[in-house]
Amino acid sequence: MKQNASKAGGPNKLTKGLKNWNTFLVIVLVLEFVIFGAANERFLRIPLLLLSVNDFISICIISLFVTFVMITGGIDIQAGSIVGLTSIVIGVTWQDFGLPIWAAVALAVAVAALCGALSGFFIAYCRVQAMVITLGGSFLYSGIALLVSTLSSTESYQGISGFPDSFKFITSFKLFDLIPMQLVIFAVLVVIAYLLLHVSKYGRQVFLVGVNQDAAEFSGINSKLVILSTYVLSGISAAIAGIVLTSYLGTAKSDLGDTLTMNIITACVLGGTLSTGGKGSVIGTALASIIIGIMRFGMPLCFDVNTQYLDIPIGILLIVVVVGRAMVNKPRTAAILAGLKNKFTGAKA
Repeated sequence: MKQNASKAGGPNKLTKGLKNWNTFLVIVLVLEFVIFGAANERFLRIPLLLLSVNDFISICIISLFVTFVMITGGIDIQAGSIVGLTSIVIGVTWQDFGLPIWAAVALAVAVAALCGALSGFFIAYCRVQAMVITLGGSFLYSGIALLVSTLSSTESYQGISGFPDSFKFITSFKLFDLIPMQLVIFAVLVVIAYLLLHVSKYGRQVFLVGVNQDAAEFSGINSKLVILSTYVLSGISAAIAGIVLTSYLGTAKSDLGDTLTMNIITACVLGGTLSTGGKGSVIGTALASIIIGIMRFGMPLCFDVNTQYLDIPIGILLIVVVVGRAMVNKPRTAAILAGLKNKFTGAKA
């Protein structure tokens, strides 16, 4: 156990590293505001900035709990498909099956949790690679969403609309007549995710499973159940994102989450989560998801970048972070960086 802790860099070193990285993310976020604000003063208008939250809040919500999955050493690329499945289940069961809107919402959340549990079971108990299972899950759940849409009297390309005001209230209400309700939902989920991952016993189990699953088993932790639970949480977060997105758009469609996957993974990695597991931060992921969202809002507004090409800078960002982290972790690179640090700080080598 001590060896494993040492291998992970130790709790103090890990905490210090995450704090330093979070500080770097805050600096990046501030620079975004400076650069975009200087390029176009409209960017700094608070109402417009808060309105832009609707375009990327789904990324923020889902990435919080995909972080749990990646800390265990897994990956979840099916969350976007679950968003669409959640949306169309709400629409069809409410409009065509006659369920009350909140019963339809509850059913959609249960379906999303079941999807996460199914994938988690194969990954945790059958030892199938997470990439393979969640890739298959993304196709499976997208297909099921399309199948569910055929049960509706409304053509799938049109989407199901006409939801009651009580459902639209989720995104139409503004706190203090300014702050969108979906931003409040995100803040509440950040607190819940932080308490789960960084304060509770469950969070310590998630980290230990990510560092060394065998050591976790020897410690009396049911590592398989822990891994499965992270996929259930990810599925539920995708359902919440689907509910928020459906409420905001006022339309239920089976393909609502098709473009979210790369942004979600990038937010987790940029937030400091290791793709190999054992390290991650809710605050880091939250900051990174906001950075990505602000980038997607600011580039078209301030630099006339076509929205079709916004995946290019996000992809570049993902590659740079992954490659950069791999390079820094190499002993030779670490020695060079340490030498440069000593040179600029005046410390002795």
